[in-house]
Amino acid sequence: MHDPLLNTPTPEKALEVQRELMSAMAVGDRQAFEQLYRLTSPRLFAVALRMLRRHAWAEEILHDSYITAWNRAASYNPALSSPMTWLTHIVRNRAIDWMRGRDNQTDELDDSVADRYVEQSDEPLQRLQQDSDAKILANCLAHLPAEQRQSLILAYYQGLSHGEVSSHLQQPLGTIKSWIRRALEHLKSCVGL
Repeated sequence: MHDPLLNTPTPEKALEVQRELMSAMAVGDRQAFEQLYRLTSPRLFAVALRMLRRHAWAEEILHDSYITAWNRAASYNPALSSPMTWLTHIVRNRAIDWMRGRDNQTDELDDSVADRYVEQSDEPLQRLQQDSDAKILANCLAHLPAEQRQSLILAYYQGLSHGEVSSHLQQPLGTIKSWIRRALEHLKSCVGL
């Protein structure tokens, strides 16, 4: 098997490599699992750290998330999401569960620490693509109604559950779910997925 770490010059190629690794992992290929871990763990660790604000907790969540990914690899559907999106959802959900179990008693951590983990994991070409993608996403977000945009940001960027968004915005849970669903549908069509 070729080493995908050496052959990822474009975001499209990186996505293709991640999908190949997920397929191999689904049939029990441990080497594919290791390679996928090396490709994705820095960014996923940054997600966990940003949510949990504790290095040790983020490491534990990352570990648990990869065990879940290994066990559920066969259920991954590339038509529904990219491997990175699928893995991010696992990490995000594990972190939310962890925070609920810890009664939300996470220590504060300067966001610049978490930002350094993200910056260290990116290659220049990936950063350029991400900047372009970020501009497209920002433009799409700007065209959302304010309540949908706020609900989406609280859920996906701040890591709040739908129930927590409902409490924060003082709106019924069904309304929050509807706003988030509509916002995601808009973003999906806006970015061309």
